Amino acid sequence: MEEKMLDTIKRKLITLLQLILVILFILFEEIIWEGIAHPLYRYVHSLKILQKLESSLQRVNAYIILVLFVIMLFSGEALGVYAGYMFVSGHVVLGMALYLTKIPIAAFAFWVFRVTEEKLMQFEWFAWIYGKTMFVIDWLKSLEIYLDTMQKLKIVKEKSKYFFKSFKEKYFSKESGFVLRMKRLYRFVKKGLKR
Repeated sequence: MEEKMLDTIKRKLITLLQLILVILFILFEEIIWEGIAHPLYRYVHSLKILQKLESSLQRVNAYIILVLFVIMLFSGEALGVYAGYMFVSGHVVLGMALYLTKIPIAAFAFWVFRVTEEKLMQFEWFAWIYGKTMFVIDWLKSLEIYLDTMQKLKIVKEKSKYFFKSFKEKYFSKESGFVLRMKRLYRFVKKGLKR
């Protein structure tokens, strides 16, 4: 009886841990990466000056690339940890500012990684860490709780898009009653101010 209860508690704790990991991953992937970092990465990648820098990085020694990447990665993560500390200690605005500072550093580090991936993978320990990181990400994405959550999130996104589209059409289309009333009010106020 006691062993069965311990087994049940163990399974519930594992499920809770998986849920926490999945929620953190989804928050990172959907909000921070897709919403902020990835568009920033695309913008950075499109800059002509960085395209020149990209070709220059191809000629740089692999050890220098590694040092540059590690410095950027650790400085970005240090900012993220310090931002979390500031959040917890009640300095929400400062924490938010620090975290927003981290995002361009992370996007640039990701750009450097993509441009110099072949050179970085020459280091066995780096390739091993990268492989393990990708394994954990694939494992998280294969969890049933992740798949279910992503399916529900997709439905919420579609409903939100539909809601905002219908809200925009109803209240902000050129011929909506709301816009026509606002135009009449504007003309009335403008005419009143001219007197």
